Amino acid sequence: MTGPVADLLLTDANILTMAPDGSGVEPRAAVVALLGGRILHVGADDAGLTARRTVSLAGRCVVPGFHDAHQHMAWFGASLDEIDLSTPPVRSLDDLAAAVADAVATTPPDRWIVGNGYDENKIGGHPDRDLLERVAPGRRVLLSHTSGHMAVVSTAVLAQLDLSEHGREVPGGTIVVDEDGRPTGLLQEQAQNLLTPLRRPVGVDDVAAAVARASDVYVRQGITSVVEAGVGGGWIGRTPVEALAYQRARDDGRLAVRVELMVASPVLHAVRTDDADDFGKGIDLGLRTGFGDDRLRLGPVKVFSDGSLIGHTAAMCNDFSDTPGVRGYLQDDADALADTIVSAHRSGWRVATHAIGDSAIDLVLDAYERCMRDHPRTGWGGRAGNTAPRHRIEHFGVARPDQVERAARLGVVPVPQGRFVGEIGDGMRRALGPQRSEWAYRHASLLAAGIVVPGSSDRPVVDGRPMLGIHDIVNRRTASGEILGAAERVSAHEALRAYTYGSAYASYEEAWKGWIGPGTLADLAVLSDDPTRVDPAALADIDVLATVVGGKVVWDAGLGIGDQG
Repeated sequence: MTGPVADLLLTDANILTMAPDGSGVEPRAAVVALLGGRILHVGADDAGLTARRTVSLAGRCVVPGFHDAHQHMAWFGASLDEIDLSTPPVRSLDDLAAAVADAVATTPPDRWIVGNGYDENKIGGHPDRDLLERVAPGRRVLLSHTSGHMAVVSTAVLAQLDLSEHGREVPGGTIVVDEDGRPTGLLQEQAQNLLTPLRRPVGVDDVAAAVARASDVYVRQGITSVVEAGVGGGWIGRTPVEALAYQRARDDGRLAVRVELMVASPVLHAVRTDDADDFGKGIDLGLRTGFGDDRLRLGPVKVFSDGSLIGHTAAMCNDFSDTPGVRGYLQDDADALADTIVSAHRSGWRVATHAIGDSAIDLVLDAYERCMRDHPRTGWGGRAGNTAPRHRIEHFGVARPDQVERAARLGVVPVPQGRFVGEIGDGMRRALGPQRSEWAYRHASLLAAGIVVPGSSDRPVVDGRPMLGIHDIVNRRTASGEILGAAERVSAHEALRAYTYGSAYASYEEAWKGWIGPGTLADLAVLSDDPTRVDPAALADIDVLATVVGGKVVWDAGLGIGDQG
């Protein structure tokens, strides 16, 4: 009897399957067969299979496609058309001023001048309205901080907001003023929402185009799945119909990667249901986590509990080391934040709460424990009878040892960003001091506690290339060359597992994604070298040679895998 004919057979490969224990799949293989968007076979030989196309990889390394568990796709895609204020190229306030002046010369007078990615820790301070007025007199200017948790605007924008001379109180945010009480132009956290009437909503076609630009970058970096960390509302959302933009990009063939959308918590509202349904706040039609398919679906509700570590707005139990008297703050009243989390849980959502400071982490863990104690639910992850929601803590930035153990006990999934160490680790070290720096963006201690750790970047906050993230998870060296949290270093295999199986687990998709085995999704990346066999210092130099999503070659740097002739 003739067996199935594979669509594509890749041979002579060095395949790291990342298969979980008990799967029956060996850690390494030499041949993988793809059929109908799934893995048909993986093993030491072809098991007698035939294929429509067979390609020898001449010993090159194959891994599951990279899965970025927390990034901002539309934001990143839009940033590609804005002034790049990251370091490099911008190394000083003078450099920033020059970049804005250059944009003034080429931007029509009625258009906003928008830049992103500046870091006051690297350029000597925040820009202010006076600097912007010198280089862009009378123009509307918006410069976003690399964290996304604050922005600087020009005098023209302050005038539109009626903030030219005096600030005002903003719950969960700050309008920064000078010693005379005059706004400097810096808007922190929820104060950025004041810009919403001026900047939002963004047109659906514009958001779809930004998503498409990001998708083009991602496939060249081996990324096959992403979680979009906040759509539809709040300062992170771009339009109330943001999911439509992703659908439009997909329908037009411009969305090559799989996307899970976190819905920003301001989108939730009271939905009238029968009392017996025990329904909290939700969205219309009762849609919740899991709605969609393996290409585009709804993920958790995104809740912001606090702010930024390097921006000193994260809610800490103790003062920041370099700013005595400052401990950051919550984005809302503590009880209101907890109620939002519990209400979303009641409505069937998984919850992903941004919490960086240890004070914020305490609040979120308390809320998650309350969720599971007071409102147990079943069927999480599309699995009948499953009682573990796998609520997430995005960033888990400064986590005490007791918080690591508590997260493990509650089944909570921390989502740290190892790449932060390499790009903004020096700023974190200054903010935290030597002792608490050891608690920053942990990895090894999470594994030791039995937690499955995902890999993510928070792009465009930092460079989101997965091999850079893997490099920093392993090496944990800051830009100045210092090691931040030596005890948190892990092996290249463990870092690679985070960006594959770990991220699939965080999305409740590990049964069919994040590893290479019969029946799993045919999402692959072909690398120029084996991450587990190179010098750890060389991990960032590994190139992506090809990317496959659902059995389709979406990027080929010259291997010929995508040739159909």
